[in-house]
Amino acid sequence: MVPEPSPIVGTLFHTVGAASAALCYAPQHYVKNWRWQTYWLIQASGCWLILPWVFAWFTIPDLLPVLHEAPGGAMLKSYLLGVLYGVGGIAFGVAIRYIGYSLTYALAIGVSCVLGTLLPPLLEGTLGTTLGSTAGIYVVAGVLLGGGAMAVTGLAGFRKERELASKVGATAFNPRVGLPIVLLAGVLSAVFSFSLAAGQPVADVAAAHGAGHFQGNVIYLFSNSGAFTTTLCYCLWLIRRDRSLGDFGTAGDASLARNYACSALTGLLWYLQFFFYGLGHVRMGDFKFSSWAIHMIILILLSCGFGVAIGEWKACRVSTKVMVTSAISLLLGAVALISYGNYLAAPR
Repeated sequence: MVPEPSPIVGTLFHTVGAASAALCYAPQHYVKNWRWQTYWLIQASGCWLILPWVFAWFTIPDLLPVLHEAPGGAMLKSYLLGVLYGVGGIAFGVAIRYIGYSLTYALAIGVSCVLGTLLPPLLEGTLGTTLGSTAGIYVVAGVLLGGGAMAVTGLAGFRKERELASKVGATAFNPRVGLPIVLLAGVLSAVFSFSLAAGQPVADVAAAHGAGHFQGNVIYLFSNSGAFTTTLCYCLWLIRRDRSLGDFGTAGDASLARNYACSALTGLLWYLQFFFYGLGHVRMGDFKFSSWAIHMIILILLSCGFGVAIGEWKACRVSTKVMVTSAISLLLGAVALISYGNYLAAPR
């Protein structure tokens, strides 16, 4: 059974998923006396390994028969592309330490948005057909506007980090190290879109077994486990290098239980973005490829909006505040264009 298109509902699900992604790093602030790899491996175990199986088990009817019937090539390709995405995820987390949340989100997700959205239809030879319709032009224009808006957001974030660093005497901000890492994160994060597309034949089998709107959950068994493989190897290397295995059993004068809870919460929030992404994607109609863009743009919009709401930009110069306000307006415009294009293409 093929779910009926409903782009507006799909956009709402993408918004919920993007909100989860925008908030997922917040618990990191409450993890104390642990090295990065300890926290990262715990959250990754939840997001990449455990939760995909839990959600698939409860939402995919006849999960084991589905996996038996699904084409092995699609599973393997989705897994291998997930391995590359895992490199991007690691780079994303590392970049935050050098250039802050705002700039990392804007640049990495901006690159991922444009590449992950437009490259698949370009390589499939369907982008020209998309541009041949009014609805398709709206969608592609929204993607490009979103990419430009993210660039403005990134510049505003860069200025914010510099201004706040100079006021508080911080020394952690290091764009020479952070910018190459964040660009790598953006390029490889776009690979996740390819990983999901590669796993679609598996989702089709799940749909034939009655998975309906939840069919995409079966793909995460392969795409996310690929990402976990990369993460596990990197974290184990860091643990050995830093001799930090003892972190898992102690947190010094901090709460060990709180460290585990916050790490697990990060993993849950990160996974929920994929869960709701899948619910939104199946409802987007003819232009499903735009799911990646609308998800990423809303993620940046909410991340920026949350930052403004909690006062991150309060101490910035007026010109920087104007820039971030303009960026938010452009992001809203991009979401509106993509949503309207999908609405025009949906059957009445």
